[in-house]
Amino acid sequence: MPLRSTGSPQAPGDQVHHPLFARCYARLATAAETEAGLAGVRDRLLAGLSGRVVEIGAGNGLNFAHYPGAVSEVVAIEPERGLRRPALEAAVRADVPVDVVPGTAEALPVKSEAFDAAVVSLVLCSVRDVPRALAELRRVLRPGGEVRFIEHGPGGGRAMRLTQRALDRTVWPHLAGGCRLTRDAVGALRDAGFELGPYRRMMLPEKGPRLPFSYCVTGAAWRPAAPE
Repeated sequence: MPLRSTGSPQAPGDQVHHPLFARCYARLATAAETEAGLAGVRDRLLAGLSGRVVEIGAGNGLNFAHYPGAVSEVVAIEPERGLRRPALEAAVRADVPVDVVPGTAEALPVKSEAFDAAVVSLVLCSVRDVPRALAELRRVLRPGGEVRFIEHGPGGGRAMRLTQRALDRTVWPHLAGGCRLTRDAVGALRDAGFELGPYRRMMLPEKGPRLPFSYCVTGAAWRPAAPE
């Protein structure tokens, strides 16, 4: 197996630092793997990927165990140092080479057109500048490169959407590391010039109470191929 370069949890000038949220997120996300069925969602999200993959906002590395063997390398970008620590541990256990790198979605520290695929998993809700982040994603993907995504966003009836908007204007971003409940991932990808493939709406958890962050969408998109 190729050697892994797993970086360091400390990086000078970290631009994102939410230590309390990082601790809570790591615990809740790990519990959701089984209780909310996220492990199976990750398997389906990443199935069929191959070549070099960049993962934006890798969190504590829960995707790493689900990458198929055809993936030659994952470069996992994570801005929060408290989440990079468990991500480094997950990278060591992964079956594919994973390099955990500090950086933000709006300024990816990687070369242009260097990746065959990209993964965004519950991250567009919290980036500071979505258009800029998606422009960076287009930059680092080769022409024809694929984006796999699962994101939460607006959903439910009128009362739920009003609740989501009210939370976005008040406490939610402060409690959840800058997360916004009402961002439309599909619309943002389309506006950024990606070609949308199949996608579907889903609830997480699939059974149980409908929470403001339960309304998700998962699917694929592509950077347009270079003209011949």
